[in-house]
Amino acid sequence: MDFLDPVTDAVQTWSDGLTARYGDAVADVGAVVWGPLLVFTLFGVGLIFTIQLKGVQFRRLGYALWLALFKRKENAGSEGDLSHYQALSVALAATVGVGNIGGVGAAIAIGGPGALFWMWVTGFLGMATKYSEALLGVKFRTVNKHGEQSGGPQRYLSDGIPGPIGKVLAFLFALFGVVASFGIGNAVQSGNVTSALDAQLPADSWWTPQLTGLVIFVLVGVTILGGIKWIGHVAAALVPFMIVFYVAGALAVLAFNWDALGTAITQIFEQAFTGGAAVGGFTGSAIMLTIQIGFARGIFSNESGLGTGGFAAAAAKTDQPVRQAMVSMTQTFIDTIIVVTMTGLVIVVTGVLGTVDADGELVTSSALTRLAFEEGLGGPGTTGGAIGGFIVAVGLATFAFSTIIGWSYYGEKCLERYTGRALILPYRIVYVLVSYLGAVTSLDLLWGLSDIANGLMALPNLIGLMMLTPLVYRETREFFSRPDWRMLPSDAVADAAEPSNRTVPAPAQD
Repeated sequence: MDFLDPVTDAVQTWSDGLTARYGDAVADVGAVVWGPLLVFTLFGVGLIFTIQLKGVQFRRLGYALWLALFKRKENAGSEGDLSHYQALSVALAATVGVGNIGGVGAAIAIGGPGALFWMWVTGFLGMATKYSEALLGVKFRTVNKHGEQSGGPQRYLSDGIPGPIGKVLAFLFALFGVVASFGIGNAVQSGNVTSALDAQLPADSWWTPQLTGLVIFVLVGVTILGGIKWIGHVAAALVPFMIVFYVAGALAVLAFNWDALGTAITQIFEQAFTGGAAVGGFTGSAIMLTIQIGFARGIFSNESGLGTGGFAAAAAKTDQPVRQAMVSMTQTFIDTIIVVTMTGLVIVVTGVLGTVDADGELVTSSALTRLAFEEGLGGPGTTGGAIGGFIVAVGLATFAFSTIIGWSYYGEKCLERYTGRALILPYRIVYVLVSYLGAVTSLDLLWGLSDIANGLMALPNLIGLMMLTPLVYRETREFFSRPDWRMLPSDAVADAAEPSNRTVPAPAQD
């Protein structure tokens, strides 16, 4: 797409100018938005839901995994666009991204091995938050004039909270959601695909960022222009491959370094409560930094509390919000307790933490994870090391692409809430174009702004979740009070009475 070079050059020049003028201010605002207040509030909400719901994420995890991964769907007559499995795949597609590789590397480089422990904490508590978001997403979903389900925070905030407060919260969430979809959900991800391929290919390779952008442009366009059902099919095929491939590679590293595994686990638990950083032999970081960075990266990875859990859940074929809520909470389990854990253990067992590059800079983020995989399979420059680098490159590329297609649906539903379907096709076209620009340009300021919008999505959502806590509790209690709650519609007797927590009927939306 050389004919687009003048356009990309102009966009890059424009972005560089804005970054020079406003970059520091945007970075400062981002640091405040994603600072301790938001991070610990997200943690607190997860703790409240865990207590209120009596640890539903622990008590019902086994059944939830069975329903999501083995049963996969209810009966064909249930309302919705996607099966349980497809809805989970879309949610995982959007959530399992570069944060599971680069974000973990950054967290451990800054906060030491103990940061992984606090990421686990956010994962387990975040499952209760994700459960609540998904329950409300299904409870308040509606059907648009094209027969598609439409739900999420922009719907349950306005319809579930009476008066102007709910409407204001819903509008703010939708506004921030659209902005974030173009940046953190799109351009940032395609840029990471380019970086992953550049790191894997030789310097004189014929492959260019423009070709990477073209491939992303075509694949994203073909996928999202087909709507949620096509996104669901693609996600259902891609997500198992990318997660199994990456986890298998991580397990291979751990198998080759099994003798260091016990020490690594001991470090993780010990330094979770003593603090530790890579620099200076784990002595340069306080306990609060370890906790904060673990919370921040964990939440950024699994998105619990940001509201995204309600989107894909609302599209699921189900007649019972609690069933889909159980399926949706497994998303956080898979994202954080499985994928994040694999990355963290590989980094710790291979002993690469604290490595500096040729310029004397600390190796962090995706570069640290890549180095860990290379070292764990034989070392840089060896055949095994090359395989390790390939695993990380494929993981980054597939994780990033899946995030792009998942977030397109999130942004679309936020936009649809207030403009109807009129702007959906233009949104999709612009979204596809941005995926190309993100691969060939460095839009630092816009990425910073979208990062802020991503964090700001949490504020109206958290306020709304707290206001809707009694509803979540009541729906959960009524469902599990039934002796036959494990029975699906296809298994239940014809005269089995459903509890009152069906999805709220609503007129078709434009």
